[in-house]
Amino acid sequence: MPPEPARFDPQALLRHLTRRPGVYEMLDAEGEVLYVGKARNLRARVGSYFRGSGLTAKTLAMVGRVADVRTTITQSETEALLLEQSLIKHRRPPYNVVLRDDKTYPYIQLTDHVEFPRLDFYRGSRKRPGRYFGPYPSAGAVRETLNVLQKLFRIRNCSDSYYRNRSRPCLQHQIGRCTAPCVGLVEPEIYAEDVRHAVLFLEGRSEQVHQELESAMQLAAAALEFERAGRLRDQIVQLRRIQQQQDVDGATGDVDVVAVTDQPTGLCVAMMTIRGGRLLGSRDYFPRDELDSGPEAVLAAFISQYYLGESGAVREIPREILASHPVADATLLARVLAEVAGRAVRLTHQVRGQRSRWVRLAKDNAEKSLAARLVDRQNLAQRFAALEQALGREDPLNRLECFDISHTMGEHTVASCVVFDENGPLKSDYRRFNISGITPGDDYAAMEQALRRRYRRIKNGEGRKPDLLLIDGGRGQLAEAMRVLSELEVTGVPVIGVAKGVTRKAGLETLIDGATGRELVLPPTGAALHLIQHIRDEAHRFAITGHRQRRGKAQTQSELEGIEGVGPQRRRALIQHFGGIRGVRSASVTELAKVPGVSRKLAEHIHAALHVT
Repeated sequence: MPPEPARFDPQALLRHLTRRPGVYEMLDAEGEVLYVGKARNLRARVGSYFRGSGLTAKTLAMVGRVADVRTTITQSETEALLLEQSLIKHRRPPYNVVLRDDKTYPYIQLTDHVEFPRLDFYRGSRKRPGRYFGPYPSAGAVRETLNVLQKLFRIRNCSDSYYRNRSRPCLQHQIGRCTAPCVGLVEPEIYAEDVRHAVLFLEGRSEQVHQELESAMQLAAAALEFERAGRLRDQIVQLRRIQQQQDVDGATGDVDVVAVTDQPTGLCVAMMTIRGGRLLGSRDYFPRDELDSGPEAVLAAFISQYYLGESGAVREIPREILASHPVADATLLARVLAEVAGRAVRLTHQVRGQRSRWVRLAKDNAEKSLAARLVDRQNLAQRFAALEQALGREDPLNRLECFDISHTMGEHTVASCVVFDENGPLKSDYRRFNISGITPGDDYAAMEQALRRRYRRIKNGEGRKPDLLLIDGGRGQLAEAMRVLSELEVTGVPVIGVAKGVTRKAGLETLIDGATGRELVLPPTGAALHLIQHIRDEAHRFAITGHRQRRGKAQTQSELEGIEGVGPQRRRALIQHFGGIRGVRSASVTELAKVPGVSRKLAEHIHAALHVT
């Protein structure tokens, strides 16, 4: 028999452990990271876990699984904090508070066009020329603000290629949301004034805009320009209505408000974004806290992961961060944020006046969001229980997978795999498969390829088997699924085909058991069928999104890919410069030659290739 592995001796570790600052990683017997923490004094901090008293039951349970502790010495506490949050994001240890949010936040971009700049939604690196306003907590908040700006100031938001190819005003002008600079219906000076007012509004100086519009209205009325005075009056009325809807009350500054509600039913952190004293919106997060660390530790973990990356800031750090509770290691965290931002950053939870109302509002949002999430989870649990009963299962359904296929007349086929667990959609486990090497339009072959690629990896131990596999399709797709699983020797996975009924209406789907071939009849208004419809619709949405992206990429680049001398970098430069393939196609040789990296000779070659008759 192989010798038993040596038992972990914490005292032996502590005898040789340094007292310098650093980061420690607790590992289990398989070498997986259980917990990552930082310390001003590594020996003292790590030793506190093995003192045998004063620890919570959950912390003791984690310590009981520890088989090794790995440490990294740093030059300072600042380095330790940055390394800690970097390791947490990379490792995602089960006992740390983990923020599951890797998306870049959206902005409003004002382009740098000389005469007629545009305001538009933007997400990504802010290296492109222009001004940026935000960040906004969600895409919905950006679109809502852009909607307001279009009503108030009528600034264009169309793409450059669309703008250059207009010969008459578009629908946006007809409904009063654009002054139609594309066809010369507005003077550059008037448009520039509208842009200036929009910038003031985005900076939170809407009262100044209000005063300037009132002065302009009075001057127009005195000059007997009653039509212009009427338009300015309508602008003032709209602006005042918007000001009344915003909870500003004379407050100023760039502030983020972070509130946490920690209840036995769960944990919610609400992030509220305020710029120039104007509330841009809020967003809710539901991190896990397996050790019941408490609001102070949760806030510290959330703030460090939200703002900081291994090499600095990953998001814009405001001058002031308000918290609903005291923040653990607040002094250290504020110092690190200030070092990264290059200016003073205030982190506090003791505020009065308007700021205290903001904190209360964020706490209310967190509490209501947690309550709504609990209701959703209860409904989801009822749906899972109903499906288990309908299928006659004794074991619980903890993981469902569903596959769907999307294409346009057989082109750019994409298969999707979505995953649901007891908490709903598990988006980190979603997968898309670009299908190739099949007869166009052959859904059976597409389904076979996707299933084979997915379950070959699961067979090799690269993922978890589902408790139930749903196939969006009829008996043909279902037969392919059963054959693939059989050939790969993947057992213990029940399969159900979800075929659309004759009328293709929701509630009239035909469910087919893959093992017996019999049809399952579920009540059309029952919770079990609602769960199947939910995951089927999500698989359909995910497949269509992937297909459209693949088709759009092919349509955008296909005409340029075959041109000699135009590689990926020049294709990207051409598309960005002209706003799309239509703009490239309509450009003259002189205009093409203005693109960086495109010579006159190459411009003539591109122009000739795009205008072959």
